[in-house]
Amino acid sequence: MRVVLAVVALLLTGCGSGATAAAREYNAADVMFLQMLIPQNQQGIEIVRLAAARPLPASVKELAAAIEVTQQTEVDDMRRWLHDRNQPETVAPQAHAGHGGMKLTSPDLVGALRSAPDSEFTRRFLDVLTGQQQGAVELARTENGTAGGVNAQARDLARRVIESRTAEVKQLLTTKT
Repeated sequence: MRVVLAVVALLLTGCGSGATAAAREYNAADVMFLQMLIPQNQQGIEIVRLAAARPLPASVKELAAAIEVTQQTEVDDMRRWLHDRNQPETVAPQAHAGHGGMKLTSPDLVGALRSAPDSEFTRRFLDVLTGQQQGAVELARTENGTAGGVNAQARDLARRVIESRTAEVKQLLTTKT
C-alpha cells in the first residue's frame, strides 16, 4: 500500500499549470512523445480495468486502481497540452516508426487476458501489465534522450513516467514471486 501511495504522490508532483515562457517552448519530439503516450496510457487503462471483476490479491487491485487514476490524469493533461498548442492528439501509428514505433502491447495478448480463466488470470495479468508498463518507460526515455524534447513539462512528465512505471514494475515482479 505504501508503494501505491508513493507512486501516486510522485506522479502528482509537478502537475501544476503554471505557464512560463520555458513551458511554452516545445519541439516535434515533445509532440511525438505525447501523441505516442496517449494511446499507450489508454491501453494501460484498458488492461487495469480488467482487474476490477477478477480475483486478484488486494495489493494488485490497489495498484491497478492507482494506475488507472494516474494514467487517466496523464491522458487528460496531455490532451490539454496538445490542444493548447494546436497539435493533433493522435497520428497514424506508422507515422512514428522512425522513432522506435508505438510501445503498445499486442492486441492478441490483451484479448487473451480478457478471456483468460480466473485460474490463470493473475499470472497473465501480471505478465501483460509488466510488459505494458515497461513499454511506457522505453517511450519516456525517448523524450528525455539526447534527441528528445525541450519542453520542461513534457520532460518532467517523462521523468515521472520513468520513475513511477519502474516502481510499478518492481512491485509487479515482487507479486509474481
